[in-house]
Amino acid sequence: MSVKSKPFTLHEDWAVVILGALVIVLSLFFYIVPVPVFKWRNTTELMSVVLTAGNLKIVLIQFVFVCFIGIAGARITGKSVRNFVAGFPFVYLLTIIALLIAGNSTMRSLNLEAVIFSLVIGLVIGNFFKLPQWFRDMLSTELFVKIGLVLLGTTIIFSDILKAGSLGLIQALIVVLSVWYFAFWLCRKFKIDDDLTMMISSAVSICGVSAAIATSGAIKGDPKKLSYVISMVLITAIPMMIFMPYIANYFNFPQEVTGAWLGGSIDTTGAVVASGSLVGEEALKISTIVKFSQNVLLGIAAFAISIYWSYRKTDGADTVEKPTLKVIWDRFPKFVLAFVAASLLFSFAVSAETAAGVKDSLKNMQNAWFTLAFTSIGLETNFKDLFKNENKKPLYAFLLAQLFNVIITLIIAFILFN
Repeated sequence: MSVKSKPFTLHEDWAVVILGALVIVLSLFFYIVPVPVFKWRNTTELMSVVLTAGNLKIVLIQFVFVCFIGIAGARITGKSVRNFVAGFPFVYLLTIIALLIAGNSTMRSLNLEAVIFSLVIGLVIGNFFKLPQWFRDMLSTELFVKIGLVLLGTTIIFSDILKAGSLGLIQALIVVLSVWYFAFWLCRKFKIDDDLTMMISSAVSICGVSAAIATSGAIKGDPKKLSYVISMVLITAIPMMIFMPYIANYFNFPQEVTGAWLGGSIDTTGAVVASGSLVGEEALKISTIVKFSQNVLLGIAAFAISIYWSYRKTDGADTVEKPTLKVIWDRFPKFVLAFVAASLLFSFAVSAETAAGVKDSLKNMQNAWFTLAFTSIGLETNFKDLFKNENKKPLYAFLLAQLFNVIITLIIAFILFN
């Protein structure tokens, strides 16, 4: 009697390492996925630039490429390839709608990123329509997020630390360390769970959305909690982006100090650039340098958090133990190694000309994976989960940590840049 062999499968983290490497290798040596246009100001521009046959063809090419990687991911992680092929086009279509909304000039001026729209669209559909179980099982949120994180590593260039300047790097180190530990202590005082504590601390202190996503991946965090943290980041960035430049102008802060303050305390890069532009050219330059310095620290922070979490957490318990190196290795999120490897590759092995040629494509692919992930999070999240009473404590902790961030960053900016 013949015995049917069990198909070969990999743990999701190792699958992400392979798939992320595959995207990078294909981009470097075989095919650069073209970048579709999603930016538009009015209906005329939407029809004549975004919804043209040429641009829609590029969107289709991107779909085929991403779908191919997704099918490979479903196959090697043991998920149903048939269900993925049947359900993924719908998820991709929702993601494209989110990118189109975010591409509007009004939304861009408010710094509303595509991930927030993909999350909202997913939430609406997931809560008002009954989705079949096979479709929910098909959603590969963690896979999408982690592939995006590996591609994020290609933008974290170590040589750019030098370009950021000594003062910008010093401020970034002080702010990240002090704000992270304050937020961590505050969350402990509020008795917030470990997942949210780590995500809030990283989001407030490092670089907002990217830091929250990287931390969630490193600690295998709950995607629903991640969506809540990112919603807080994006919502608070808007009033900060608008009012902080006016506060600086009212008190006649020097442009250098204002730029360092904006760059060190506003959590999203787009909001930093927008607010720096409201102040002046020098403020814009300094704010970008400081923010860039914080972004560079993301890789180091993700690696440190991964080791801490692997060492501290036990399987099914919250007690502290001293595991062996083998246990730490087994728990360590392997995608972080791919993230660091991608950063090292583009920092020291890939020529500047080659990196410049694939930069936009890889950045676009990274954004696509993140947006797909948040569409999936929305589709599998219940509205009620985001607005329970216990969610008030994380909100209070986040706002207080952000207030501390604003104050301590202003003090450091005056000391270093005045």
